[in-house]
Amino acid sequence: MTASAGGSTLPSRYDPAEVEEDIYRLWEEGRYFRARVDCSRPPYTIMMPPPNVTSDLHVGHALNNTLQDVLIRRARMRGFESLWQPGTDHAGIATQRVVEMHLREDRGITRHDLGREEFVRETWRWKEKYEDNIVQQLKRLGASPDWDRIRFTFDDGLSRAVKEVFVRLYERDLIYRGDYLINWCIDCGTALSDIEVEHEDKVGRLYHVRYPLAGSDDHIVVATTRPETILGDTGMAVHPDDGRYSHLIGECAVVPLMDREVPIIADDWVDPDFGTGIVKVTPGHDPNDFEMGLRADLPTIKVIDEDGRMTDDAGMYAGLDREEARERVVEDLKAGGLLERIEEHEHAVGMCYRCDSVVEPLVSKQWFVRMKPLAEPAMQVVRDGKVKFVPERFSRVYLNWMENIRDWCISRPLWWGHQIPAWYCAECGEINVARQEPEECASCAGSELTRDTDVLDTWFSSALWPFSTQGWPDETEEMSYFFPGDVLVTAWDIIPFWVARMIFTSLEFTGEVPFHDVLIHGVVLDPQGRKMSKSLGNGVDPLEVIEDYGADALRFCLLFGNKPGNDMRFHWDRTEAGRNFANKLWNACRFVLMHLDEDDFTPGVPDAEELETEDRWLLTRLHELVETVDDHFTGYQLGEALREIYDFAWSEYCDWYIELVKSRLAGDDSCSRRAALQVLYSGLSAILRLLHPFMPFVTEQMWQAGPESDEQLICAPWPRSEDFPVKSRARYEMQSFMEVIRCIRNLRAEVNVPPSQQVMVQIIAGEEDRQLIGDLQHHIEDMAGVSEVQFLEGTNDRPQQALAGVASDVQVFLPLRGVIDLEREIERLNSNLTEVMTRIEKSRGKLANEDFVQKAPREVVDQERRRLSETESEAEHLKRRLAELQDEG
Repeated sequence: MTASAGGSTLPSRYDPAEVEEDIYRLWEEGRYFRARVDCSRPPYTIMMPPPNVTSDLHVGHALNNTLQDVLIRRARMRGFESLWQPGTDHAGIATQRVVEMHLREDRGITRHDLGREEFVRETWRWKEKYEDNIVQQLKRLGASPDWDRIRFTFDDGLSRAVKEVFVRLYERDLIYRGDYLINWCIDCGTALSDIEVEHEDKVGRLYHVRYPLAGSDDHIVVATTRPETILGDTGMAVHPDDGRYSHLIGECAVVPLMDREVPIIADDWVDPDFGTGIVKVTPGHDPNDFEMGLRADLPTIKVIDEDGRMTDDAGMYAGLDREEARERVVEDLKAGGLLERIEEHEHAVGMCYRCDSVVEPLVSKQWFVRMKPLAEPAMQVVRDGKVKFVPERFSRVYLNWMENIRDWCISRPLWWGHQIPAWYCAECGEINVARQEPEECASCAGSELTRDTDVLDTWFSSALWPFSTQGWPDETEEMSYFFPGDVLVTAWDIIPFWVARMIFTSLEFTGEVPFHDVLIHGVVLDPQGRKMSKSLGNGVDPLEVIEDYGADALRFCLLFGNKPGNDMRFHWDRTEAGRNFANKLWNACRFVLMHLDEDDFTPGVPDAEELETEDRWLLTRLHELVETVDDHFTGYQLGEALREIYDFAWSEYCDWYIELVKSRLAGDDSCSRRAALQVLYSGLSAILRLLHPFMPFVTEQMWQAGPESDEQLICAPWPRSEDFPVKSRARYEMQSFMEVIRCIRNLRAEVNVPPSQQVMVQIIAGEEDRQLIGDLQHHIEDMAGVSEVQFLEGTNDRPQQALAGVASDVQVFLPLRGVIDLEREIERLNSNLTEVMTRIEKSRGKLANEDFVQKAPREVVDQERRRLSETESEAEHLKRRLAELQDEG
């Protein structure tokens, strides 16, 4: 293969806006994202967490999808038949809320004005708009899923899978309908599963209320944070071992304001140390009370309805808002002498994860999945390592949640979503669950059937994503080839919402785990470490970043140094660093291509006898780099893999190797020039291939200008470490040489010798190092501004008025007579030493002060000690330099 035009195809500067759209079109037209069943190749599958069709993507989506794209691009280059399954989620509650808000704000109507069918059509139109937006945003990011396979959790195929799962679970008695205490969001008008409730610590009030004892003038005192629920009390409870109240067990108390006698029961759940040790039992409005009520066969009274208003069972408070009712109840308790005291109390309050309003526990007829039988196998596959979390600590989060799991409330009183496939017979009351709408009741053959109006929790369909997208319940080629997946990339906060549910549904319906690895990433925070939010105005729009810096710079920012499971801060300077890195490589690529001879250059590694020390070193480092990057990928340390590539490309390749071979490229030795070019291009080719998954646009553009452009970089083979011969000796030699160069540069900088001024250096070294430095002396002269290198025989030959430095076992001296004004330099050093000694005395005085050492925070004292140690080292260095410059022999 030959180079096309010696670098002329690359403009002088890289402009992402000019190339990214064209490059993406090149990939799409070449169908490089396409995944096909090919049994001659191993499959690699990633299921995209389907973003909600509620709005545009945010920077968290950018992180999640960039991580997936890195993995799928590398898999492609390694020869896997790689499927990245894209799609979007109908997101029941969230989407219905935004569409209702849109109708209210833009048209002044509600969903009830439209009716169910028209509202659903309106929501489909919303979906089409935002799904298209999401796809275009992912393309701008460089995401490379198989767009021909895009799915939607509410499309026909997935709807069929949802019905199939519901019916089978119902037939296996794993789905049931019953009265149960649910979490109800009054603002959203829907039931919430336990994990959709977020508990926040809030300061409220604890009301100590007197309950008269039946048939007695005595009373007991009960503490409650919700006095309005007193109206629904059906019992009182004490701990069976609490000797203070054992005589009351079996007696009755009178509910204040309601004049209702209720039994006093014993239950192990009661905490004797909370409040007075006696609790009121309100089965209709508290989950723990509901369970106690079941155990003691207490009646359930619902005094708050789905709109947050008091029911008829609340007596004279009926019709009041729950907050108004609280105020009225407290006033009436005071008036009746039944309120003993009120005190501040911090407690956890359940909040809706969607709208952040207080959740109301209500008893309601709902559909549930019976979780215990499904949870145990799902826990076992994690314990056995068949599903692995990265980092491993998140397996404990998963197992802890699964061990304490409650039945899953799956019904939602919404219009947007999978309508529950259950029909109620008006004649016999039988529930008919079926895949298709039944014509008659299976029990009595009655024809008057009414379908349940509720829809399924949006996570019900999302739980089937890994296999429903591959054609299940049919046995398809895709299902047998691409399932189960290799890795799921997701945020930690949806482990119980989604990850757990995918695992147990997959095991139940396919007998397989849905994926083998779960890569957990953290949240993207602002530079101050705060969560991004509209209220703080600190959000980052990924599209704006792409407009200003390019997609590769954004991807670099999100990935560089990123560690699995850890939250990360978004830093604009890291985005700039990504852009600078792209420009650095761009210029390096232009330099390499400019020197390629289009007539006879052939990519490859030269024969061993043609290699110079720097060539052997670079090839060895390439071998080590590929191994290190592969190891990081194995552990999903993608941020560290990028850091390794960045450090190598910027420093070792651009700053060292390119500089080292410039003289050979300009020289007359054609063999040396050809070897340098081949190693130079081998390094560039490996860097572009390793970097491509992380920064796909700029690397593809550079690749297209090079000698291997007859194939696209997206499908070029991933580098193998064995392609680069290892010479450990060369690595040692170059490390020693580079330390000598750095030492000379540091000595020059210390006394401000300008770069253009040539200097002589003197060196004391052992025989081996002397031989190495002699062989590479021309590089030392070129790279350190050295006119002459003199070798000294031993420490007795140490020169006068020279700065000294050490590079490994090599002593380096920079004679300064005639190079700088020695008197002025000595004067400067003395001045600096005086200022440093003043700081030392001040710091020593502080640390000698017992009050400071004893009373100041420990970290402040430790910092002062570190500061003193550093300042003393600085003083020693200045004294050493003064001694060197004042030594006139």
